Amino acid sequence: MNKAITDGVVFMPTAFEDGLNVWSSGNGTSGSDTYDTATNAVFVPADQDFGGCLELQKVNSTQKLRYTGQTPIVPGCYLQVRVKIKAISGSLPSVRIAAWAGDSNENHVSDLDETGPSVALTSYGEVVEVTAIVGSGTRGGVDMVWGTAPVYGHFGLDLIGASGGVVRIDDVEIVDVSNVFLRDMLGVVDVRDFGAVGDGVTDDSAAFEAADEAAGGRRILVPEGEYFLGETVTLNAEVDFEGTIEMPTDKMLLLLKDFGLPSYIAAFGSEELAFRKAFQALLNNADHDSLDLGGRKIKVTGPIDMQAAVPNKTSYATRRVIRNGQLEASESSAWDTDVFTSQATYSTSDSRKLSNVSNAANIPVGCLVEGNGVGREVYVRSVNAGAQEITLSAPLYDAAGTQTFTFRSFKYMLDFSGFESFSKFGLSDVELQCEGECSAIRLSPSGSTFNIRDCFISRPKDRGVTSIGGGCQGMLIDQCQFLSSEDSESVATRTSIAVNANANDVKFRHNRSTRFLHCALFQGSNTMIIGNHLFQGDDDVSGVRSAGVVLSGSHSSSTISGNYVDNCLIEWTNEHDPTPDHSNGFSFSALSITDNIFLAGSVANWFAFVVIKPYGVGHYLNGVTVTGNKFRCINGSIERADRVDTSFAGLDFAKSKNVTFEANTYHNVSVQPTNPLRVKHNQGSTSQVWTIDSDDKLPFGAFVRRVDSVVAYDEVVDGSGDREHGMPQVRVGQGSDNDQVKLVWPKAVKGDVSVVMRIDL
Repeated sequence: MNKAITDGVVFMPTAFEDGLNVWSSGNGTSGSDTYDTATNAVFVPADQDFGGCLELQKVNSTQKLRYTGQTPIVPGCYLQVRVKIKAISGSLPSVRIAAWAGDSNENHVSDLDETGPSVALTSYGEVVEVTAIVGSGTRGGVDMVWGTAPVYGHFGLDLIGASGGVVRIDDVEIVDVSNVFLRDMLGVVDVRDFGAVGDGVTDDSAAFEAADEAAGGRRILVPEGEYFLGETVTLNAEVDFEGTIEMPTDKMLLLLKDFGLPSYIAAFGSEELAFRKAFQALLNNADHDSLDLGGRKIKVTGPIDMQAAVPNKTSYATRRVIRNGQLEASESSAWDTDVFTSQATYSTSDSRKLSNVSNAANIPVGCLVEGNGVGREVYVRSVNAGAQEITLSAPLYDAAGTQTFTFRSFKYMLDFSGFESFSKFGLSDVELQCEGECSAIRLSPSGSTFNIRDCFISRPKDRGVTSIGGGCQGMLIDQCQFLSSEDSESVATRTSIAVNANANDVKFRHNRSTRFLHCALFQGSNTMIIGNHLFQGDDDVSGVRSAGVVLSGSHSSSTISGNYVDNCLIEWTNEHDPTPDHSNGFSFSALSITDNIFLAGSVANWFAFVVIKPYGVGHYLNGVTVTGNKFRCINGSIERADRVDTSFAGLDFAKSKNVTFEANTYHNVSVQPTNPLRVKHNQGSTSQVWTIDSDDKLPFGAFVRRVDSVVAYDEVVDGSGDREHGMPQVRVGQGSDNDQVKLVWPKAVKGDVSVVMRIDL
C-alpha cells in the first residue's frame, strides 16, 4: 500500500530551491519563524553532492528545521523521513529527524516521541543519511509511535550538540513505507496501526474500535501481546488473535462476525474464561441466538456462576442456546460439598418458610435441606439474612416446630441460581462430563421453558439437573443421556438423582437414565413423561429397587407413557404437602400410566412396579388409569405389580372412583390385578348366599365398591333342578378385607356366573 499512489496523498515537502519561507526554525506551526531572511541560513544552488541544498549554521543548543506544511498522518500508514547531510566547517554536531504532532484542532498532541535516533557527524564533507519512521502502531522499526490522535505533523530535523558548525542539508524526503510492515495489507487491519500497545496495562479499547471501523470488510489482526481492554468492545469484522485479551469481568468483548467459543478461546487464551466471556456476550448480543462451542472440550476447574459471568443481568427472558461441545470437570477442591447446620422453626401456616434461622447469612441459596419431616429434593430458594428467614422450594410434610436442619451445598458445573429469573434458555448437543467431581446444572429460582436437548449428563457426583424453585416451569428435557457415577454401587447405597422439578408443565421425553437412586422427582402437575428408558438395577440377588420416577404431588394431572421402566418403579407420594392428611381437594388423582414396558430381574418378591405412598390419612384414588402396560419379571417372580406403601398411612378404598386398571400383561407376576375385574364363580352346592372372592386381584388391594354385572353361564337351578329366574341381591365390600361380593338369591341355588366387580363408583 502507498497512499501517495492509491489516494493521491501528498507527503513530500517542497524543495529548498522553492523558498525557505516554508522552513521554520521553530515547530513549523503557523506564525513560527522561518529561515527566509535568517542570517544563519542560505540556499546553495550547486553543491557537488546535493545540487541545490540548504546551508545552515548551528547557533542554538537545538537548531530546529521544520516544514511548515501539514504532512498528513493516516492510521495504518507509515512514513519514513529521510535527510542527507554533511558537515562543512566548525564544530561537528549530531543530527536527528524531528517533528511536531498536531490534532484535528491544530493543537499539539503531547506525550509522544517526536524525535528519531541521533547520528553524530564525525568528519567534514562526508555525506550521512539520517532516517526515522513515524506511524500509528507499535512495530519493530517504528521510531515515533503516534497512535491515532495526531492527524498531521511538521517534519524536519534537529541539530544538537556543539554549536558554531556549518552543515549542508539535501532536500527532506517523506515517503510511505507501510508495505514494509504489513504482511497482508489488502486483507488485514492491524490494531497496532490504531494505537494498540499490547503491554497488558495500556487500555487498547479505542484502538480496537478504531481498527474495526477502518476494516471495511477486511480482517482485524491482533498480533502477539497482552491487550488490556478496559471498556466493552464491539467488533464487526472477523478477527485473527495471535495475542490475547484481558478485560474486567463487567466489560464485554462482542465478536459479531466470529461469534463462537473457538474465537473467544483464541482471544482470552483460557478455555474456561473464554466460555464465561462468550456466555456474557451471548446475553448481550442481539445478533446471535446461540453460542457454538465448536465441538471443543472445555476443562472446568470449579463451579461456573453463570450470573456472575454477566453482572449486568439479574434476569433474562430471550431465547438463547449453547450448543455443540463438552465441558469436563477437573479434579479440584472447589467442587467439595459445603455442609451447614442451623436451628430453625417451621410452621404449616407459612409452609415454604423457615423462620428464626440461626446464621441465616451463612446458608447459600440452592442448598438441599435435610431434617425430620423434610421430603426429598427440598432446596433453599432464597435467603433473607436480615429477617432470619429461608424460603423453600417445597413445603415440609411433618416438620412443625423447631429443630436443627442440615443444608448441603452441592457444586454445579453450570450454576444459574444467581439469576432472579432465567427463561427460554437451551442446551443442545452438549456433554457435561462431571467425572464424579461435581453436579451438572442448577436452575434459577424462577423462569420458564429451560430446554435441554440431545445432551449427555455424565457421571454427576450428586445431581444432574436441579431446580431450587420455579425455574423449571415448562422445562423440556428431550433425547438426553443421564449416566450415573454410582454405576457400581448397589441400589441401597446410591444417593444421586438425575433430575428434579418443582413447577408445572415439565416435558421429560425420550431420555435414557442409568443407575441413579432416582432418575427424576417431579413435584408439579401436568408433567409428561414419555418414551424414556429408566434403568436402575444392580447385580444383587433379591435386591431392592428404587423409584425411577417419583411424583410428589397427589393431584398429578400427568402422563407416564411409552417408557421402558427397567429395574425400577413409579412412586406416587404427597411428601411435599404441609398438611399430608387429606381434608379437601382431589387426593391421589389424574394420573395416566399407559403402554409402558416394566421389567425387573433378580428382585425381592415383594417388589412392585407402581407404588403409592400416602404421607397422611384419608387419601383415595380418583381418576387413575393404568392400561396397556407390560409387567415382566425375570430370574424370579414377584407377588404383584402394584402396591400401597403404608409406612405413613394407607388409602381410603371406600372413596375410590374413576379407576381404570386393565389391558395389562403380566409375566412371572403372581397376582395380576385389573379393574373392572371379571370373576367366574362356580357354586357347586345350593346356597342362598354365594360368596365370590376377588382373590386379591383388585388393584392396590382395594375394596369392592360396585358390581357392573352378574351373568349366568349355565342355568341357575335349585336343589330340584328347577330354573331360578330371579336376580340376586348384590352385596359389595364383604369379608374382612372388603374384597368379596355376596350374591343373595331368592332361594338356595347353584350354578356358574360371571361377576364384574369394580373398586370405584
